[in-house]
Amino acid sequence: MKKLLIVFTIALFTSIETHAQIEYKIVTSVESIVSSGAGRSRIISANEEKNYQDYTSSQTEEDSHRNKSDRSDIRVKNYDETKLLNFFNIGGIRFQNIAANDAVITSKINTMVADGWELAYVTSAVESDAGKGDGSGIFITRFIFKRNKL
Repeated sequence: MKKLLIVFTIALFTSIETHAQIEYKIVTSVESIVSSGAGRSRIISANEEKNYQDYTSSQTEEDSHRNKSDRSDIRVKNYDETKLLNFFNIGGIRFQNIAANDAVITSKINTMVADGWELAYVTSAVESDAGKGDGSGIFITRFIFKRNKL
């Protein structure tokens, strides 16, 4: 009887875990790599949802109809924008700015975790021309959170 109860309990928890609905949220930090501190650095977090299907078309040999969504319909107007400091100022690279950004980003992550989100993935990239006289670019990081739907 105990074995049957244990098997039933394991099956029940496995079933609950498998049927849990997961939702994801992406928070993006954009940190300016523009000399003289002329760039803009922010944490961006959307406060509204969009359905990608509204802006998607499927291309086939028989049907090459393009999605005619207006760009203004795709834009998100409700979002949080948290100011960060730029990596550079007039004197060059500012390590204090990097430390300050780390503290603000850590605060955002800790708040999300306290709100029931789990940090699932982090991905980052740098964009810069790097050609002669290049003085601009961005360092972008996407923090992907997940949680069981409420």
